[in-house]
Amino acid sequence: MEPLLDWLTALLGEDIAFWAGYLTNGSHLQWYASFRFTILAALLGGMLALVFGLLGAVARQSHRVPLRWLGGLYTASVRGIPDVLFFLFFPLAFEQAVEAVWATRVCTPETIAASQAFWPPCPEANWFLSTTEYFILACVSLGIVYGAFTANVIHGALRAVPEGQLEAARAFGMSERQVLFRIHVRQMWVYALPGLSNVWMLLIKATSLLSLLQISDIVWWAGRLGAANYLPQAGLVHGDWRWAYYTALFVFYILVTYLSERAFRLVTAWARRGMPVEV
Repeated sequence: MEPLLDWLTALLGEDIAFWAGYLTNGSHLQWYASFRFTILAALLGGMLALVFGLLGAVARQSHRVPLRWLGGLYTASVRGIPDVLFFLFFPLAFEQAVEAVWATRVCTPETIAASQAFWPPCPEANWFLSTTEYFILACVSLGIVYGAFTANVIHGALRAVPEGQLEAARAFGMSERQVLFRIHVRQMWVYALPGLSNVWMLLIKATSLLSLLQISDIVWWAGRLGAANYLPQAGLVHGDWRWAYYTALFVFYILVTYLSERAFRLVTAWARRGMPVEV
């Protein structure tokens, strides 16, 4: 590495060589690698949100009263809970629920009596979550929270499809399943996509909460790399540069927003092909 830095210094000058070495050190390479957590969390969380949203919307449309109540309770309650609170509650509750079940199998009265900690009941039942497991729980949390918003959007889109077109499809002899998937759901996407794009934007912003679950994501690394760095043997390497790293994150999220809007325009144009409605 040193011969390369010497070559860059001779070719480009000391300033450029310094920045080339600084921005490619081990810590920065880990920061660049952490962007995958944000991208994967947005994609997996978005897919789960769509699944939960479809299930919630179908429940609200159901002819069975308990399902309608369950769908309404899901969309109303989850949408009212702050994202941060749910993001912290669900992984913790799931972790302790697993430990409680596992404790019934591995804990004995002797180990429970010998344990000095209130939780878990015995040391053998302690579940040490890895980064991957925390990441999966984070994606599920995103899916549950924004699935409630998605369910509300899809429910409104289903109600926006003209009833006359559904009756015409039945008059042509289509079964209820054919009417649902070929007519109702097909036209529903045209009305739902504008609202779903807003939910997607909110979900992207929520990926900045990954650091709350001990995941070394882009926000966590930006705060660590930008903080004042003092080494006794080298002196003050740099001051508080967090503003610069957070500015880089602003640019990143703006770029993701721009690409997302372009993608939704393409999907909306595809969904409206051959449709007799103007939205």
